[in-house]
Amino acid sequence: MTDPIRVLIAEDQALLRDSFRVLLDTTPGFAVVGEAGTGRETVRLALARRPHVVLMDISMPDMTGIDATEQICRQIGDTRVLILTTFDLDEYVYGALRAGASGFLLKDTTAADLVNAIRVVAAGEALLAPSVTRRLIAAFGAQPRPSRTFHRRLDGVTDREREILVLIARGLSNDDIAGHLTLSPATVKSHIGRLLTKLNARDRAQLVVAAYETGLDAAAPAGDPATYRRSARPVPPPKR
Repeated sequence: MTDPIRVLIAEDQALLRDSFRVLLDTTPGFAVVGEAGTGRETVRLALARRPHVVLMDISMPDMTGIDATEQICRQIGDTRVLILTTFDLDEYVYGALRAGASGFLLKDTTAADLVNAIRVVAAGEALLAPSVTRRLIAAFGAQPRPSRTFHRRLDGVTDREREILVLIARGLSNDDIAGHLTLSPATVKSHIGRLLTKLNARDRAQLVVAAYETGLDAAAPAGDPATYRRSARPVPPPKR
């Protein structure tokens, strides 16, 4: 029997906390290990109960969700943070990702999408709402590119890995990247594993941050990730 995904709910509104608990308590495969109404309480409970995922509100008393995320990710290497907020301002998105968050969803998401998001983040993947991804890409495209000093972070990264990093920053999944580059999904996964090691990134979301901070995302045109999917070439069958 697979162990349930342990979730800590951090939300300053009691009604929403209750709603999230009811949803997860009635969904197989989840266990709510605590609830917090402030940022400091969230950090304390996360350290004590070691959840797989913290469902984190950004706007909370005494400590913002971004600050709480930074403390949790720095002190607990295997706990993931999924930001859930009514705000989709770009500075919140980038701040959350830099702090170590693995996902970012708006509170108007459906219950089914929220449950799926928690599963995705618990599995070590990154998740951004499509509208958030588009806004983030547009915001960084309008900013001056970083100085050369940032590019030292990419020392040792191969040309193929750089290409994959650009596509990750555009919001493509492994299957999308495989189709676009005519690679197998297993090969893409191997490249991503090496990127995580070389860039000292905890997960896919941190690779997105690395791409933006090094200016590497400028190597590809901004746009909706669906554009890549429509133009993706099929992966050829393996040679026998």
